[in-house]
Amino acid sequence: MEEIKMYGYMRVSSREQNEDRQKIALCEAGVPKRNIYMDKLSGKNFERPQYKKLLRKLDGNSVLYVKSIDRLGRNYKDLNEQWRIITKEKGADIVVIDMPLLDTRREKNLLGTLISDIVLALLSYVAENERINIKQRQAEGIAAARERGVKFGRPSLPIPENFNQVHKDWRAGKINALQAAKECGMSESTFIRDARKFEKK
Repeated sequence: MEEIKMYGYMRVSSREQNEDRQKIALCEAGVPKRNIYMDKLSGKNFERPQYKKLLRKLDGNSVLYVKSIDRLGRNYKDLNEQWRIITKEKGADIVVIDMPLLDTRREKNLLGTLISDIVLALLSYVAENERINIKQRQAEGIAAARERGVKFGRPSLPIPENFNQVHKDWRAGKINALQAAKECGMSESTFIRDARKFEKK
């Protein structure tokens, strides 16, 4: 009988710092370090290079370990589809370390499959709802901050000292916008934008 191959998958977004906790959990489960794949991307879809590379390795003698279901993905529909591909098409098992009920090695009968499917559906639904709620809270927070007068984006650079004179020369037709911008150390579009603001004042 062929030896069971153990693989691990980790995902961290660029803002998250829980990479070590995932790696420790996978290593403690017995996954060799060389078989751990990691993407630094969001979980909104499965367009991830390391995940795709891992998927090609899986077969009927493989077990895929993830620390928690949201590390695999957060999109309800896509998560269920990938679970089906891994367990049905590839014939591999999945173990979700933080949720012992999501271990497809347990009870390979109809009841075991049914329990796994129900728990997966529930957890993936919760994971997607959490993602939607986070985005909604972020949008509400930004809207509230704007109402308070908080400005987003890079602050405007101060207008150079020679701007007034250069602006007069430009409006008098002595120089063109590109020459004026160069004299002020700006791009042409920035000079024109600042000139319009200046004229409004």
